[in-house]
Amino acid sequence: MQTLADWGGGGGGPGPWILLFPLIWAAVVAGVVTVLRRTARRGRRGPWHAGRDVRPSGDSPIAVLGRRFAAGEIDEDEYWRRLSVLDEQFGPATGKGGL
Repeated sequence: MQTLADWGGGGGGPGPWILLFPLIWAAVVAGVVTVLRRTARRGRRGPWHAGRDVRPSGDSPIAVLGRRFAAGEIDEDEYWRRLSVLDEQFGPATGKGGL
């Protein structure tokens, strides 16, 4: 019967190769922890959205007009004038009374 001490035929035990297995497991655990921490830090967006703007790029012109009016970039008269032009092109805006 071959025991661990006689493994390899040299009679000196498993040798320095036995240290390789704990190092591999330590690297695997460290990699999993790193991936989980990076994913949790970025939230639900995932790692592929790092540094990107998360706003949708396809905003309707009426929504952009409403945001510009709310931010004070345009006054009320210009808002209503532009909204009437957009209504003709894109159809009536929903919820005109409350922006």
